[in-house]
Amino acid sequence: MATPDVSIPDHRELWVRVRARLKAAVGEDVFASWFARLELEEIVDDLVHLSAPTRFLCSWVQSNYADRIVEAFRNDIPEAARLQVTMRVNGQARPRLAPVAEVAPEAPAATETTPAPVAAVTAMPRLVRDNAKSGDALNGSAIDPRMTFDTFVAGSANEMAFGVAKQIASAAINNAVTFNPVYIHSTVGLGKSHLLNGIAHAVSQADPSKNIVYLTADHFMYHFITAVQRQSALGFKEWLRRVDLLLIDDMQFLQGKSATEFGHTLGALLTGAKQVVVAGDAPPRDLEMLDERVRSRLSGGLVVPISSFDHDLRRDIVQRRADQATARFGLHFPGPVVDYIARSVISHGRDLDGAVNRLVAAYQLTGELVTVPLAEKTLADLIRARDAKRVRIEDILKIVSRHYKVPRNELLSARRSRDVVRPRQIAMYLAKALTSRSLPEIGRRFGGRDHTTVLHSVRKVEQMIKDDMELGQEIELLKRMLEE
Repeated sequence: MATPDVSIPDHRELWVRVRARLKAAVGEDVFASWFARLELEEIVDDLVHLSAPTRFLCSWVQSNYADRIVEAFRNDIPEAARLQVTMRVNGQARPRLAPVAEVAPEAPAATETTPAPVAAVTAMPRLVRDNAKSGDALNGSAIDPRMTFDTFVAGSANEMAFGVAKQIASAAINNAVTFNPVYIHSTVGLGKSHLLNGIAHAVSQADPSKNIVYLTADHFMYHFITAVQRQSALGFKEWLRRVDLLLIDDMQFLQGKSATEFGHTLGALLTGAKQVVVAGDAPPRDLEMLDERVRSRLSGGLVVPISSFDHDLRRDIVQRRADQATARFGLHFPGPVVDYIARSVISHGRDLDGAVNRLVAAYQLTGELVTVPLAEKTLADLIRARDAKRVRIEDILKIVSRHYKVPRNELLSARRSRDVVRPRQIAMYLAKALTSRSLPEIGRRFGGRDHTTVLHSVRKVEQMIKDDMELGQEIELLKRMLEE
């Protein structure tokens, strides 16, 4: 019988390395959408076996990222050649290809702001099928059972968004609509998904008869494309427009005709006084894939930002997370360790969760007590990776627009005049140099351009820098302005 190629400890360390390679290759946002909820189950001969919490995610990763994932494994496992992605049910993936010699310790529950931990999560949909036939696309994204209002940690950065979410849920339970639509936005990992899940949980628990649909933007696109292919687009539209509460997450990933269909759906639901809540990583005015009318509708509702966490909120999250680990595993997190994590990991909630997870894993694997020196050693790469300021494409657009006196909308337009093309190419070059976004992501943010256009711009600017010392100094100045 085939046996796994890696032992359990190596298995875990290997997956950490592979995940880091994938994140560096595709960018943080794409990684969070497609790879964050994957788990390495086993490696048998040349086959890598991963698991995912939903059938859709299994199918999408297998179809679109198999070669890239296998290539990421080859750095450590040269014989890796094939990928199999299966769905986790009750925290376990089936079928397994080889017996498991040892059961890995159960991972702690998610933090208050992370949508899914590194360990396997039981997918618990709470969505309406409305008489959809077996095999139909009409079901929603998985709801994380731990993302409730009770597990959300509120502070100055997110208390307005938290209050609005609770008010929406309360109104929906009482067959009323408050603010509509509601648009929650922040950078990655600050709790948007947690709030949408919390709304769905609160309403469904109070009134199971409510038609609640929670969809990530990628799942919305999948539904729409599948409906068109099956010539059932009308049924898809009717299904969405019969809901009582529509929750759309990761709005920034909506593209093409699916974005147009979202606009039609939004209009129909608002006209019918149905509650709509949307979350994205940028304000409505920056969602370039939506037409102006839809952006205006989102902006005309209640727009709620979530700002970066301050030290007090980070400490509260880490303390709650540490308390959960203490209750589950019996290890003790001293106050200085909690303070060290809160002070040193300043990016977002997912990294706070990851920091505590690493210390839990270190304790389980070595038995070493959780101390500040252990935290310094275990979290060194996580802290180094976050030392530099995270530059956003929106920051680049603002700086370049101001420096070259070119309106932002023209940088994203199809205009080909020299006074627009050169600043646009420089902006794309800076996006590639200073952000973790992939070329396709950058192209989408620059007016829906193809990744080859971005690559051409990057190479063009690189050559111009070599040929023009003054331009090189000018671009270095822009870099310093963005990094300060």
